[in-house]
Amino acid sequence: MRQHLLMIEDDARLATMVAEYLEQSGFAVSHCGDGLSGLGHLTQPPAGAVPELVILDLMLPDIDGLEVCRRIRSLPAPASSVPVLMLTAKGDAMDRIIGLELGADDYLPKPFEPRELLARVRAILRRKVENAAPSGKALRFGSLEIDRDARTVTVSGVACELTSYQFDLLVALAERAGRVLTRDQIMEAVRGRELEAFDRSIDVHMGRIRAAIEVDAKDPKRILTVRGVGYVFARQQD
Repeated sequence: MRQHLLMIEDDARLATMVAEYLEQSGFAVSHCGDGLSGLGHLTQPPAGAVPELVILDLMLPDIDGLEVCRRIRSLPAPASSVPVLMLTAKGDAMDRIIGLELGADDYLPKPFEPRELLARVRAILRRKVENAAPSGKALRFGSLEIDRDARTVTVSGVACELTSYQFDLLVALAERAGRVLTRDQIMEAVRGRELEAFDRSIDVHMGRIRAAIEVDAKDPKRILTVRGVGYVFARQQD
């Protein structure tokens, strides 16, 4: 069965071209021309199942992509956890940062090569499948518990809200506790070798993870920055 993708894009010509390319690559693609229609497609999917991934344009005629992303993350499960690949204007770093903070899993600046879009889609979906497989006992560090099977994070029994991608980043660090990792090593552990780490968006994700799991995100005790190198997940915690 083909994996179903939802593209929310107001440029009908671009959407048609991308949909044809993705369909030739084995996917089924639905298209919505505005944000509200896209949200409706997620809450009441015509096929009866939530799409595997959303390709979301930032500039839409009704509500912008940032607001659409925020609303997706506020939907009931399973729609709230669908991966989001955001299409942004080239060089617009602030919108990309905000998008990641709101829960986007990845972004791709326009104009883009269809092959790169396909590579990113496949990488996100492959990671989703790999992470759905049973992975053994939960990771525990003091009051922090990371359940890799249930894909949940709790601190003192209280659930932490993380996107699917942020959860994967946290697991990658926690499984290598005590080891200093560069940004490239972290991205490689999560995404694979075929895609390069994109600028410093990893830092945005780390800030979001810290806000969720640290007592004081400004004075972190669990995820430590190693200046000029990367990050390390502390072995000894509360």
